[in-house]
Amino acid sequence: MQNLRFTASESLEIAVEEQNIPIQHYLRQPERLVRAIADPKLMESLPENRYRLKMRPLNFMNLYRFQPTVILKVWTTNDGTVRLQSESCEIRGIDYINQRFSLAVTGKLAPTEYKGKTYLKGRSDVTVTVDIPPILWLTPTPILEVTGNSLLKSVLLRIKQRILSHLLKDYRQWSDSSTHKKSSTQLSNVRTV
Repeated sequence: MQNLRFTASESLEIAVEEQNIPIQHYLRQPERLVRAIADPKLMESLPENRYRLKMRPLNFMNLYRFQPTVILKVWTTNDGTVRLQSESCEIRGIDYINQRFSLAVTGKLAPTEYKGKTYLKGRSDVTVTVDIPPILWLTPTPILEVTGNSLLKSVLLRIKQRILSHLLKDYRQWSDSSTHKKSSTQLSNVRTV
């Protein structure tokens, strides 16, 4: 039986246009953050800042079509850094691989200051270990490795694109609505005085 390991990493750095409420406050809300970077239709909230995320179906070498589902724990540290780590994974669609598959996901996203400007810097790493199905045993290992690593890299790039396109937009909307709620509350308190 042939066992292979695939890995991929992705980094990002985004300049943050500060709103009325600092981004550090936004980052302390794991569920909002997860909803901004994952398709809400493919996400389920679980207790204790854990989330079940279904990835979009993937295709490996036009032989296997499967849908990974991962449970992630997401938390914020005292310095405002958001961390995530996979706790378990399931491959739906192929029982053989599901029983011989492990996935490790780690990630972090931290606000940093540089020359008076705030940036979000992040990194995510994915490692998959899988026993290769018999149908692929004759396929040269380098071809399997390149294909597997490319597949993981494409998943991370999709997540990165979603962060770049959705996260700051959601932060702006959250800040605007929070500021609006605060002003309305203050205004109603003034009227009752």
